[in-house]
Amino acid sequence: MFTVVLTGGIASGKTAVSNLFEELGVPVIDTDRIARELVEPRMPALKAIVKAFGAECLDSGGGLDRRKMRSVIFSDPEAKSRLEAILHPLIGAEVLRRISKLEAAYCIVVIPLFAESSAYAWIDRVLVVDAREDTQIARVMERDGIDRSLAESILASQAGRPDRLALADDVIVNEGTLEELTARVQELHRAYLRLADYAD
Repeated sequence: MFTVVLTGGIASGKTAVSNLFEELGVPVIDTDRIARELVEPRMPALKAIVKAFGAECLDSGGGLDRRKMRSVIFSDPEAKSRLEAILHPLIGAEVLRRISKLEAAYCIVVIPLFAESSAYAWIDRVLVVDAREDTQIARVMERDGIDRSLAESILASQAGRPDRLALADDVIVNEGTLEELTARVQELHRAYLRLADYAD
């Protein structure tokens, strides 16, 4: 299946874009959602994380305390690498499993950290949702209720805009209105349908 990776920095608007593709009937596979499912209580991935990081990474319900883990991995690159080594192979396998069950002209796979990963060499096209860093910082502060220094450290832990844009086949600049965003998604949807037909 023709596969388009949707990526972008934090708070760039990936969810808004993926929702617009879904409204057009395009299957969307979100690796963040898969990651959340993999760390539900009693899932093997969660057991591996507890073994690596200790029981203090759990919340009161026995699931992963995502806020606590986020603060750990953003302050410790080695811890980030350990967590990724547990989750990334499982996420990649699940993405391929879900793609194999789809019937559509093409699909979108949302991979926020695509620029930091080498596990998706089989994809056909890369769509980057882009926004200025000051826009990202303001959005993530408002969305997550965090202070500026944490928002800046989250941005610093991700690949920079030039690195993401260097990987892009297509770019959506998400600094305008919802109408402008919708029009750009519709334009790309038509292009991807043509490309998918050509690839067949």
